[in-house]
Amino acid sequence: MVTQINNQQTTSDQVLFSHPTPEEGAEMWNLVTRSTLDTNSPYKYLLMSEYFDETCVVAKQNEEVVGFITAFISPKKPDTVFVWQIGVDASQRGKGIALKMLHYLLDSEACQNTKYVESTITPDNKASQSLFQKLARDFHTDISSSELFTKAVFPGDEHEEERKYVVGPIHR
Repeated sequence: MVTQINNQQTTSDQVLFSHPTPEEGAEMWNLVTRSTLDTNSPYKYLLMSEYFDETCVVAKQNEEVVGFITAFISPKKPDTVFVWQIGVDASQRGKGIALKMLHYLLDSEACQNTKYVESTITPDNKASQSLFQKLARDFHTDISSSELFTKAVFPGDEHEEERKYVVGPIHR
């Protein structure tokens, strides 16, 4: 069950979804450091929470950040929201929080004119591939993937290729 309360969504297990504050940006970074996600600098999460807060999402339970999305709408593609990173605390995995956060994002005012969701996903990240397939299914739309950043463009040998995934067009 999902209800709307003061511009926040809550589920029956009391996970609240909202747009982040810079203080929550620091909590997002802390969540990343406890996970297998690529660790960006704390500054990235603070900037995203300050300047792109309307296209980012935090999920909180008992006042603690248990999930987040960092995303933005590029001036080059105003009809597309690019999802940079999604993180869910290990204690919350398997509860559908990532998909609920994507729906919250797409329902937000900032994304009302978006028709596509883009992200990059490594070939071995089956969970993210499945998440975006579920999103496409929820909106009864297409999903495609294509080469974007090959392994050769990354410095060193530690990073896999990043494939671009596109969900859309989104029909509301």
